[in-house]
Amino acid sequence: MAVYGIDLGTTHSCIARMGDIGRPTVLRNMEGTDTTPSVVYFESGDNVIVGAPAKDTAVLSPDLVVSLIKRDMGHEVTRELHGRDYSPEEISAFVLRKLVADAGATTGEEAADVVITVPAYFGAAERDATRKAGRIAGLNVIDIISEPIAAAITYGVLNPPAEADPEADPGKTGPAAAERGHGGETRQDRTILVYDLGGGTFDTTVITLRGGDISVVCTDGDHELGGADWDARLVEYLAERFAEEHPDVGDPLDDKHTEQQLRRDAEDAKKALSLRTRHVVRVMHQGRVATIELTRDKFEEITNDLLDRTIEITGRTLVTAAEKGVADYDDLVLVGGSTKMPAVPQRLTSELSLNPKLQDPDLAVAKGAALYAFEETYRQLLAKGESDKALDLASRAGLSDTEQERIAARQITTVASRAFGVIALDPATDQEHVVHLVHANDALPRGKSREFGTVEQDQTIVKIIVVEQAGSAESTEVAHNNPIADGELKIPLGKPAGWPIEVTFALDTSGLLHVTAVEKETAEELTLDVRVGGMSEDEVTRSRTDLSHVRVD
Repeated sequence: MAVYGIDLGTTHSCIARMGDIGRPTVLRNMEGTDTTPSVVYFESGDNVIVGAPAKDTAVLSPDLVVSLIKRDMGHEVTRELHGRDYSPEEISAFVLRKLVADAGATTGEEAADVVITVPAYFGAAERDATRKAGRIAGLNVIDIISEPIAAAITYGVLNPPAEADPEADPGKTGPAAAERGHGGETRQDRTILVYDLGGGTFDTTVITLRGGDISVVCTDGDHELGGADWDARLVEYLAERFAEEHPDVGDPLDDKHTEQQLRRDAEDAKKALSLRTRHVVRVMHQGRVATIELTRDKFEEITNDLLDRTIEITGRTLVTAAEKGVADYDDLVLVGGSTKMPAVPQRLTSELSLNPKLQDPDLAVAKGAALYAFEETYRQLLAKGESDKALDLASRAGLSDTEQERIAARQITTVASRAFGVIALDPATDQEHVVHLVHANDALPRGKSREFGTVEQDQTIVKIIVVEQAGSAESTEVAHNNPIADGELKIPLGKPAGWPIEVTFALDTSGLLHVTAVEKETAEELTLDVRVGGMSEDEVTRSRTDLSHVRVD
């Protein structure tokens, strides 16, 4: 049996599985590359093309090509293509189908059981939408895990701590204290700061590694900040320079074909300027040409405020970590392709006085997801008493007895990425406000109950609106929170105002939220029909059936 880890990225995606030497292996796509552009070209209603060919087609048929769909996950928006409305979950499902089909062609095994990663700052709706995308693609989604956790797993496996000197003072084993690992060896504890700047999202996360266990201390981020925004600044700059040279010609950005070409040129320029200090772009529009020289200094100047935002978020994360008792760091790990821009490590070094380490930035997340998928499957087999299957799985991966013991004992804990609550009415002021039951960076799993009351006498229905923190800080203002689910709870007839209702939030380790309510007279739990994310369960089932006939190349 094979299990896979998938990094479903905003701009590029990747799939990996455990190899036969106990190490994760990235599976190349049919085009021969490790990563696949997260771009979908709707050639017809019965055929879609995913990846590099779709990205190339964007210049010719921009209205039929969808990119950056990850930024719409968890939102009820659709794209109309060939007379059908497609949800973000459905479009993401096509990317997933491409990844697993290519993986199956490489390995000769069907890729069905997967772990999919999401940005740490993704909320409940986005995580639920990602799980549904996997199900629409026909996959069994074992779990949804945060990208920094996946990166930390890869980091811990590929950079095992050095053993401490047994003759040394156990309190003086290096930058962090030492403890005994599961196999009996001495392993160092470490605290790492993961700075994850991908194509479309940014996260910064503090993680501790203790004897093989991984714990998230706190996290922060912006799921609408990533390398694509650096590209957009270059697009604007190139268009402005063209307009300066050819003021009598229309704006290049008013032409979809020219705009798409500029986006390609901007991405290529960004990558070139990560290696060289100068790069030339030829902008062509309406028969005119402008030859524009870009310098790394100019690129960094026009994007400096974007980097400032990542530094600000990182600073907030460090403050939160300090409040939780973490002030010293052993490593600063850079993840995400956009961290290859020279300005990123330079700025972090000057701001944080830590030496950043590029940890396989394009592939680390997929590899970590593959390791997690393998370990979770192994533990589940042991829990079900199927030790023979677990041993066979470990044997095929070439794991020693010590490594198997460590996997069986490893614990991974994380935190809530945002605050969650319900909208309540203050009878004294008749004003609505938000009461949060779960707060950002609460340890998961998290369960919290709170008693509320009805507002009016003889009230027979209470509408419960579940909300999620929208901004960077928790706020009781309704406008500063996003509704993500709602349901109606029936109240028995003839009850006075203030009749008690108990609402319970349960946020699991995948970051998925479950909400229930109890009417206190009968003490019988009443289930809220809460729908987190844009698609209902019935819609997911129908979509999986409807799209199964669509060919994905």
